[in-house]
Amino acid sequence: MPAGRFEIRFPRRLFLAFLMVCLPLDEGGAQESVYVPQEVPPRIHPLPPLKAQAKIEQDWAYKRVTEVIPMLMREHGVDMWILSMREYGEDPVFWAIKAPTTFAARRRSIYVFHDRGPGQELERLALGGGSQGGVFEAYRSTRPSPRGDQAELGGGEQWRLLREVIEDRDPATIAVNIDENWAFADGLGAGEWEALQRALGPTYLPRVERVPLLAVDFIGHRLPEMMPSYREREETVHAIISQAFSSAVITPGVTTTEDIQWWLREKIQELGMTTWFHPSVDVQRAGEIPSGGPVVIQLGDLLWTDFGTVAMNLHTDTQHLGYVFRPGETEVPAGLRRCMTASNRMQDILLEEMVVGRTGNEILAGALAQMETEGIIGTIYTHPIGDNGHGSGPLIGRWDAQEGVPIRGEAPLRASTWHSIELQARYAIPEWDGKEASCRQEEEAYVAEDGTRHWVFRRQMEFHLVW
Repeated sequence: MPAGRFEIRFPRRLFLAFLMVCLPLDEGGAQESVYVPQEVPPRIHPLPPLKAQAKIEQDWAYKRVTEVIPMLMREHGVDMWILSMREYGEDPVFWAIKAPTTFAARRRSIYVFHDRGPGQELERLALGGGSQGGVFEAYRSTRPSPRGDQAELGGGEQWRLLREVIEDRDPATIAVNIDENWAFADGLGAGEWEALQRALGPTYLPRVERVPLLAVDFIGHRLPEMMPSYREREETVHAIISQAFSSAVITPGVTTTEDIQWWLREKIQELGMTTWFHPSVDVQRAGEIPSGGPVVIQLGDLLWTDFGTVAMNLHTDTQHLGYVFRPGETEVPAGLRRCMTASNRMQDILLEEMVVGRTGNEILAGALAQMETEGIIGTIYTHPIGDNGHGSGPLIGRWDAQEGVPIRGEAPLRASTWHSIELQARYAIPEWDGKEASCRQEEEAYVAEDGTRHWVFRRQMEFHLVW
């Protein structure tokens, strides 16, 4: 389809009002949606003191283990789930079940989840590794230590105790985390698997099953209690970017894209946050993206950043656009505004297609078909987010795979999940002699318990401005 075919069908103000009403941001679900007007400046929310953060994270870990794991074990038909790991060789699941004061697995840590049946509490055992703040019943050795207290459980007695636990409970199915496609379900190291096989022996080894979606669904599942903290993180990200893409930070002809990258890093460090990737900042200039080292920002540049933060084990991933006014300009060129409107419309279409139960590939195909109908040119590459930046769950496209993604695109969308709505629209800009702009945007959205889709904070619908 020729570049620039997409046309605005309504006056801009009417179109934006229409989007705010018709987007699937309706009320419902435990994670209650919040309307944030576009004209309200985003605020920076300071993090709670570390002790308060730890209390919040401990409550999340307890609820995830006691409520989410039993639900998923029954859904996937698993009686017992065994996680075995060593220090610095942690299973990806470990980071969702540990206490906030734990920073690595302890020597060898074996965690056993046993479903005792409907109406009974999930049995949670730690054979080494400690109770993680009371989440697990922790076993210690019967041997005295040289200090006079009990030694830590380890070595052969650790495996013997595991065998006794299994024999006493006699599970019909035992899940382990081995999978060649899903990293989140491949946390059992080769050496751990060899030792575990010996402990299981010929009676229980045939009962072992690989159930990758058990780990995938668990890590991807979001508690409604997490949303207030996550919304504050995302609003903080919006506030940081709005400051970065402003005259307070950028002096055209002087400030470089690299300066902005490091300003963002310094800002989040100042706020007690960190990042999971070095920020990206670049400019588009009359249809070209300058390269060859740090680029000096000039008048008339279209700014872009890809910026991800981490705090309280909550990951964000946000892409926003800015514009540097030329002398005499009082608004962003109309062609660029249309480009962002096309990108916003792609966000609408994608959220409309994100129906629980559909696979990532089905959602992608439906969204691309609707874009073609409306004459929008662009690509979709949306991913889950949460405990990890590129989170656990279905992919909805990749930038280099618009035909669908094998394996990860075949997983179904679930309720109670968070997603980075990542995409780009291409539009021919009349003010650039018809050369294309790429309007790349990324915002956090979530699928609530009832399947409705919502923005975590809000999405960008107007450019950040440098005067």
